[in-house]
Amino acid sequence: MKRFSAAALVLCITSNLLGAIKTKTIEYKQGDTTLEGYLAYDDSTIAKRPAVIVIHEWWGNNSYSHKRAEMLAQLGYVGFAIDMYGKGMQTDDAAKAGEWSGAIKKDPKTAFARIQAGMDQLKAQPMVDMTHVAAIGYCFGGSCVLNMARTNMPILGVVSFHGDLSPLDTPSQNIKPKILVCNGADDSFVPAAAVQSFEDEMRKAGADWQFINYSSAHHAFTNPDADSHKIPNISYNKAADERSWRAMKDFLTELFGK
Repeated sequence: MKRFSAAALVLCITSNLLGAIKTKTIEYKQGDTTLEGYLAYDDSTIAKRPAVIVIHEWWGNNSYSHKRAEMLAQLGYVGFAIDMYGKGMQTDDAAKAGEWSGAIKKDPKTAFARIQAGMDQLKAQPMVDMTHVAAIGYCFGGSCVLNMARTNMPILGVVSFHGDLSPLDTPSQNIKPKILVCNGADDSFVPAAAVQSFEDEMRKAGADWQFINYSSAHHAFTNPDADSHKIPNISYNKAADERSWRAMKDFLTELFGK
């Protein structure tokens, strides 16, 4: 007779009950800046479960990052889309998005403080098992989660979707979180030299990493609204979107053991 562990039994039960997804916005502070996160979870169980932080594209913490948090909740995790800019700071203007994301990238101290503020909010949620936390990010958010791994923040792993691969000023050493990078093979923002540099960095840092290139995929390939911005090299690719999400699911299953 096949035997199931208590953890497996809980997961089996909660998986059968999935569908009662609850969402709420959470206002919090980092210094003098008011931030607004978006929490999604299945409220049909009170069991503690793994959590996944979502870091938004350069457009801000909008409906797209919220949707991804909800999709994670549908997988049985707690999804929390954190805010890197400030409450209400969402835009469809590329110049404004570039200004906001650029300001954060040039100020690593603030960037990490805002990530930590989001993690603190996640920790306060009673349904979260803080020993099983990962982070995923898109474009700007992809670079943020890679930097979380580079600095060994207390997470098990990260997934970067079409993120910037540029290293931090201080070389990474002994990276502990596992890393999955989902990259568009035809993304001109991430040239072959950047990919090679990233792989060299990961080897030197002793990281456990995976790098997947998706054919015919450009920057922002996971976002169905990408083409609406009419920016060269930014476009949606349905196949790459679906394949990268499946790769993420397998990665999270390995990380969390469930």
